[in-house]
Amino acid sequence: MVDAIHNRRARRAFQTKPIEDEKVEALIEAARLAPSCNNFQPWRLVFVKGEPALSETKAGMNRGNVWTTRAPLIIVVAAKEDDDCMLSDRRNYFLFGCGLAIGQLMLRATELGLVAHPIAGYDPAKVRAALGIPEPYIIITTVICGYPGGPEDLLSDKQKESERTRPERKPIGENIFLDRWANPYPSKG
Repeated sequence: MVDAIHNRRARRAFQTKPIEDEKVEALIEAARLAPSCNNFQPWRLVFVKGEPALSETKAGMNRGNVWTTRAPLIIVVAAKEDDDCMLSDRRNYFLFGCGLAIGQLMLRATELGLVAHPIAGYDPAKVRAALGIPEPYIIITTVICGYPGGPEDLLSDKQKESERTRPERKPIGENIFLDRWANPYPSKG
């Protein structure tokens, strides 16, 4: 698992090679076993890999995400607020629960030699219509999945650069604290 954490990347260059059913089922199991408040499991995941659903879903992607058109699998994540814990101080846990499920799925994808790249750049109305997702559900994200690599001709120069080098992470202490908000966690390096 440590290797998956270190190797996971938000890559955009994909092969068009289909993902084997066994690997798709492993992704399903990883998300299915994620923890959730009171075990409510608020996530609803649509695994889109067949036609015409895949093409219709891809048609809902923003222009800057043209690279998604090479992916053989898109996972659409949806949930309803009232399908998870709703706490008295306005903390609705459904987004957190869905994030945990997708986090586990992403790490499992990395272990399987796949890329699982969640994006926000899509038209929720088009994706909803393409897949018949009922109105009470909020489409939280789409996760673009496939084997890494392939031509970079669909990528911008900035995206090509991010394929080559891992984006910088904030240094420990900038967003990690010890005991109190204003006390940066000491960095060992």
